Amino acid sequence: MTVTGNKKAHLADKIATAVFWLGAILLVGSMLGLVGFVLYHGLRQISWHFLTAAPETIRAGGGIGPQLFNSFYLLVLSMTVAAPIGILAAIYLAEYSRPGFATEAIRFSIEALSSLPSIVVGLFGLLTFVVLTGWGYSLMAGAMALTVINLPLIVRVSEEAIRTVPRELKEGSMAVGATKWQTVWRVVLPSALPGILTGIIVASGRVFGEAAALLYTAGMSTPRLDFGMMWNPSHPASPLNPFRPAETLAVHIWKVNAEGLIPDLRQVGDGAAAVLILGVLGFNLAARALGRWLHRRMTAA
Repeated sequence: MTVTGNKKAHLADKIATAVFWLGAILLVGSMLGLVGFVLYHGLRQISWHFLTAAPETIRAGGGIGPQLFNSFYLLVLSMTVAAPIGILAAIYLAEYSRPGFATEAIRFSIEALSSLPSIVVGLFGLLTFVVLTGWGYSLMAGAMALTVINLPLIVRVSEEAIRTVPRELKEGSMAVGATKWQTVWRVVLPSALPGILTGIIVASGRVFGEAAALLYTAGMSTPRLDFGMMWNPSHPASPLNPFRPAETLAVHIWKVNAEGLIPDLRQVGDGAAAVLILGVLGFNLAARALGRWLHRRMTAA
């Protein structure tokens, strides 16, 4: 290559590097700008009263207590269903499946579910979990809709984590007489646990921030909750009743800004958005920290 060719290649490399850096800076800058804007306006509204009080529809000074509780309870219900199904499907695809119609059908279903807009999942949930089951607008209907949204992510992450387990560990387990299932249960799953838990926590962050699917399944209202009936889930006013309507935090943000009925809607919207942003960031940071901690504990690194 000539000297001129070397200079051109060097210049092209510098230009490409500058473009890549520019893209990264724009991406990080946009995220920091958005998060900073929301937190700047929202953190000033957050207080213990704001986090625990019920919304006020007549006067200012309400909070997001019921909505915050609904969001976490919906998260627990959804992950209780989605996590076992997703992990079992990942085990089948990674350890038991063979090329054929059944495997292709499962993978096609995962791809189709991952490409569905959340509003379409909400309409499906309205027909299936609200109308056909007779549950009405309820936490359980919302949890089932969110399960449909999060299953592809959990299956993909769990399958990838299982496939990264060294083959030597599996062969060593079976060489000492362990069955296929014993190897999966006692060797493969513990080794893949950091990646699986990371996927579950990331999916939890998506549950916490979802709104469109819940408009048609969990509803946009919350009955007055009686925390004295906490441990009686069959009571209509019990916070743990899974068949009551429930407005989550993300839905509440949309509702207060769309209806404009409360006098301090800007303050409530800003504070709720800040809490939501902090919650989603917390889930993602927790996923990374937990994954690194488990990796160190299980690999002695």
